Amino acid sequence: MAYATYPSLRDRVVFISGGSSGIGAELVRAFAHQGSRVAFCGTRPEGGRALSEELTAAGLPAPFYAACDVRDTAAYQALLHRVIADVGTINVLVNNAGRDDRHAMEDVTPEFWDERLSLNLKHHFFAIQAVAPAMAAAGGGSIINMGSVSWMRGRPNLVGYTTSKAGILGLTRTLARELGGRNIRVNALVPGAIVTERQSALHRDATADQAFLDAQCLKIRLDAGHVARATLFLAADDSDGMTGQHMLVDAGIAQQSVVT
Repeated sequence: MAYATYPSLRDRVVFISGGSSGIGAELVRAFAHQGSRVAFCGTRPEGGRALSEELTAAGLPAPFYAACDVRDTAAYQALLHRVIADVGTINVLVNNAGRDDRHAMEDVTPEFWDERLSLNLKHHFFAIQAVAPAMAAAGGGSIINMGSVSWMRGRPNLVGYTTSKAGILGLTRTLARELGGRNIRVNALVPGAIVTERQSALHRDATADQAFLDAQCLKIRLDAGHVARATLFLAADDSDGMTGQHMLVDAGIAQQSVVT
């Protein structure tokens, strides 16, 4: 997929969590093609190998990859400090890691609740805490928190996930204010129903496709490329007047339906 070129992203260090599959993998590709110095993490030790080989085969520098569970705050912050030391100050942080596993309200335990928030919200804050000092010292940067329209739509069987994703809005707006004086922009990117390999394997069929198309204003199925294009814009200097924003890439699915 071809992307617009953003000169300001060339040679910038970009870190993407959850970058070895799905939306995250497309983000790694998109930034690599901008000439950014890309680092990313995933949960599997060999999770980044295929993607790294794909990029080097295309004549691009191999990205930095490390396996890390973002729920382990100490290990995750240590990895981010290692990236800063080995690759360079992180100029763009994309908090992408998360999972939308279905769960009924009756099945949620306190332990499961804490794990859902840790996986889908907590690591956003502690990643920002880890990278902000060096980012500010380098003159500023861009932080992009990956949200979801699921909480706006009140999607059932996802309460741990939707609660986490709703919290990302508060986190984004508060830290945009707190970090603005250091020239650090903090925005949330909010995908709608995105076709990925995981979603296709678990939830996608003709009926589900039609239901999404019926609910959307635009009658197209969105893919990871739609998310990547918006992420590049928020990372680049072209959006240097934007912070504290909640940008939806959802084909209008979160719009209130009007019955006439």
